[in-house]
Amino acid sequence: MDVLHLADEVISGRRLGKADDLAFFKDCNLKDLITGADRLRKHFVGDMVDLCTIIAGKSGKCGENCRFCAQSAHNHTGCEVHGLFDYERIVTEAKSNEAEGVNRFAIVISGREPSQEDFEKIISIYERLHQELRISLCASLGFLTLEQFKRLYNAGVRSYHNNIETSRAFFPRICTSHTFDDKLANIKRAQEAGLKVCSGGIIGMGESMDDRIDMALELSQLGVASIPINALVPIPGTPMESLPVLSEDEILRTVAIFRYINPDKEIRLGAGRKLVSQTGKAAFESGASATITGNMLTTSGSTIKSDRAMLSGMGRKVVRAL
Repeated sequence: MDVLHLADEVISGRRLGKADDLAFFKDCNLKDLITGADRLRKHFVGDMVDLCTIIAGKSGKCGENCRFCAQSAHNHTGCEVHGLFDYERIVTEAKSNEAEGVNRFAIVISGREPSQEDFEKIISIYERLHQELRISLCASLGFLTLEQFKRLYNAGVRSYHNNIETSRAFFPRICTSHTFDDKLANIKRAQEAGLKVCSGGIIGMGESMDDRIDMALELSQLGVASIPINALVPIPGTPMESLPVLSEDEILRTVAIFRYINPDKEIRLGAGRKLVSQTGKAAFESGASATITGNMLTTSGSTIKSDRAMLSGMGRKVVRAL
């Protein structure tokens, strides 16, 4: 398969689906694949880079048994544990991120879903953030009802994050306390409420490249707006602590494949950027168009300022800092 010709076909309207034999992605020339993916990124998304930040509004003691997660109570990682932050703690971080030129800000909490008390507090916090700030608001609160999603929307939230994590076939090997279909149903409820959805997953958990391709195809069918790709950095105390880290080439191949399958979406770099040279620069040249950033992301090896400098040096456009 000539992947550069395929990129031209995608630009001309072709879309890859589950009926296509995509096995060629696994061993095609990586340099050509990267070149084609960047061509697709340039055509469909352009040079603007979407920067988002998160705050761990509530951390630890999650009852779900996700094998990769530091915050699962089933694992023993010694992660930070705290209840829901108050408004002042959250707005301070949001204002700082907005001032540094970040596009969007999300409150992320641990757990399957928020308690009713915490949900009411979160709604109040988002209402105030929406009134006081210009930054776009996102949320990652686990499984919600349709009514709760509608309330988030009415409070000013416009995007919701809920990863599918991996392929349908591989999912039971990383989590059994909820199902792949639970994830899909939650995403569809968020979309029904008018929210754009940010959903991707983690690579390097022992899955195959076929699993990653299946995940990209599933996300294409779901019509999500943003696809974060996280490369596993094994965490001591989790069942995945001894897994080998992915090579840079394998990460870049995966990012490029996701761009071919989801040409007009934001392909967003998440955790594991430090596994790619220059904190992910090569991934931005391989089809990525967005990233999670932030001065609190100590594992990324980067800050908002350094990310902005790197991206500007590449000729990418970012929101001007206030």
